[in-house]
Amino acid sequence: QVQLEESGGGLVQAGGSLRLSCAASAGTFSSYGMGWFRQAPGKEREFVADITNSGSARLYADSVKGRFTISRDNAKNTVYLQMDSLKSEDTAVYYCAARAYGSTWGKGRTYGYWGQGTQVTVST
Repeated sequence: QVQLEESGGGLVQAGGSLRLSCAASAGTFSSYGMGWFRQAPGKEREFVADITNSGSARLYADSVKGRFTISRDNAKNTVYLQMDSLKSEDTAVYYCAARAYGSTWGKGRTYGYWGQGTQVTVST
């Protein structure tokens, strides 16, 4: 069982930055791949970024590539999402999620554990 708690959301102006954090309860955090997803009002949840259990590989959605950076600190059981050059279209609730080692990344159905989400609002 893995419990996830996001933090760091808020209101920011377009062009600004935010860093989201996701703290995990699991002592086996280093065995999980970790992802970030987001859901805007009236839209389906979409994949944002993923990082493998060791941190050796990352995957990004095209919409955030070059602006967002996912990282993790296995000693702190925490995954981060650094968001730079924010745009109004980045406004959404952001969720972190955990998937079992070796499972397919980027597909919501493969993530077995989810946080409650944190709101990010980008104003123009």
